[in-house]
Amino acid sequence: MTNNYELYKVFYWAAKTGSLTQAAKALYLTQPSVSHAIKQLEDSFGITLFYRNSKGVSLTQEGAVLYSYIEQSQIYITLAEEKMAALKNLDSGELRIGGSDSLFKHYLLPFLEDYHQKHPGIKLHLNHGTTPETISFLKEGRIDVGVVRMPIVDSQLKVMRGIQLQDCFVAGARYSELKDEILSIELLLQYPIILFSRNSRVRMAITELFQSFGHEIKPEIEVGSVDLLIEFAKKGLGISYVTREFVSKELESGALFEIQLDVKLPPSQVGFMTMRNMPLSGAASKFIELLR
Repeated sequence: MTNNYELYKVFYWAAKTGSLTQAAKALYLTQPSVSHAIKQLEDSFGITLFYRNSKGVSLTQEGAVLYSYIEQSQIYITLAEEKMAALKNLDSGELRIGGSDSLFKHYLLPFLEDYHQKHPGIKLHLNHGTTPETISFLKEGRIDVGVVRMPIVDSQLKVMRGIQLQDCFVAGARYSELKDEILSIELLLQYPIILFSRNSRVRMAITELFQSFGHEIKPEIEVGSVDLLIEFAKKGLGISYVTREFVSKELESGALFEIQLDVKLPPSQVGFMTMRNMPLSGAASKFIELLR
């Protein structure tokens, strides 16, 4: 037996108010419509749910049993409606972002701070990983948005362009004699090179670039974070390949200087990935708007 939800709603308000007239007002119905709905419900069960009294209506014993269940369902429906309103208004929910430590720290942090101030009810979840790992996170449904270095070619993904970044080689005081020099790739490779891990987009890009010039770049040191690239260069352990925008403070203070090459290093592009055929949550959509 499956009764229309509207019949149960009429029953709930009649029982809650103890009045068919008040139930009609609450539901914007006429009193005859309320009476008819109650009769339909009683006929479907074959039992009487209300009896009339001087003040209106009261539940029968059977009606009280039904009300105990309907009341709970109504509470859950109300909570569900409130939850949906909160999600729509970004008063609650979560935002899951995937990307590298360096992009989170040196690029996304101001946006995340702004977003959190505007929507404090949204929980932020950051998943750290390389570009291949971030793509996997997205396809597995573990994140809503991935922030990576482009190019990304995948028919399952929608990729939007973000800011442009410029990578460069930097060194510390130990290699100060190179400050005013313009080096060839051959000469650069005579010095110890410090690079990011093999599976990073930045590492793949510089490897392919040097190969296009007929050279193989073999790092003396490989690290897993931009912070280590910066610190190792400052300590004089070698020449690091980093993103210029991420070492602006060190370049301004003189703790590091940029190595000038006789070839131009191409800029790189940051991209924002989402699943092409999956709708974005309100929280994720608002974050993408902020980035744009």
